[in-house]
Amino acid sequence: MEKTITPLGSRFRGYLPVIIDIETGGFNPKKNPLLEIAAVIVELNKHGNLEVTERHACHIIPFQNSELDESALKFNKIDPYHPFRMAIQEKDALDKLFKPIKKAVKRNDCTRAILVGHNPAFDISFLNAAIQRTQIKRSPFHPFSTFDTATLGGLVYQQTVLAKIAAAAGLNWDSDQAHSALYDAEQTATLFCKIVNRWKKLESLESDTETKSGSGIAES
Repeated sequence: MEKTITPLGSRFRGYLPVIIDIETGGFNPKKNPLLEIAAVIVELNKHGNLEVTERHACHIIPFQNSELDESALKFNKIDPYHPFRMAIQEKDALDKLFKPIKKAVKRNDCTRAILVGHNPAFDISFLNAAIQRTQIKRSPFHPFSTFDTATLGGLVYQQTVLAKIAAAAGLNWDSDQAHSALYDAEQTATLFCKIVNRWKKLESLESDTETKSGSGIAES
């Protein structure tokens, strides 16, 4: 992809929002493995609205000596060793995802990516543990700052559960596909774009109101 017409460098203080969703074999980032990771890149279109431009996802082989929590596998319905998963090693998966993210950071005149997630403390803890484990030295992501769609959803739609926010925002939600990393990342990305674009419209309306109000005072 060529350099975007409207780079995001000045919109989020030099950060490029990248929506990440991770499915795991448990809740301990040091002991339990990554099983799926998805990254969705969002950028501004020619109208200045945020939209999804790229989607990337990998199934991952549990790292050596990792522990699998049966309750987590029952929840996300993943069979880590199913032959049709086409899973790859953890480092290969991160390298595969980080390459297009780094390109997107560059073409948007950003300094690095920032993880956008739904309750992202979970995702970034597992991502950071995987980065440390695989000894990747140049992660495109800020190591601890994140954007949280649960918080944004509570502000805009009075809901914090992803499925309920999606319903309140008028988005379709397929319960059968939920808890797939790519599906959840795509839904979260669509929601994030909708909230950011809605804020842009509100700013525009506020600016128009202030302009009209100022004109009225001047005329009187």
